[in-house]
Amino acid sequence: MGKRYLLDTNTIIDYMGNKLPGKAQIALSQIIDNEINISVINKIELLGFSKVENDLVDFVNCSNIYPMDNDIVDKTIEVRRQYKIKLPDAVIAATALHYSFTLITNNTTDFLNINKLKILNPYELE
Repeated sequence: MGKRYLLDTNTIIDYMGNKLPGKAQIALSQIIDNEINISVINKIELLGFSKVENDLVDFVNCSNIYPMDNDIVDKTIEVRRQYKIKLPDAVIAATALHYSFTLITNNTTDFLNINKLKILNPYELE
């Protein structure tokens, strides 16, 4: 099996809004066509507004949503203690680390120093 990816909320919003550069939009489309993986935190962030577009609801409904089981909770605690990042970012990082996903996010500075976390900025996809 090839590389697997976890999509961060900002990546999904930029993708759905066609804000990514052309080649990056196409590359992300190919990743999404293969498999959509998000954390339960991403689902909460994406659908937690009072008004949500139907295409975003459909996108989330088509995604593999990784819950906060005990393994993710323990990894989140470890990440929060070691890197002192916000709870939602720690859950997302813990999910990516636990499942060996490359995290696609344009908030790379939020995750930059987390040991063994693979990060890909969608604006650098070619």
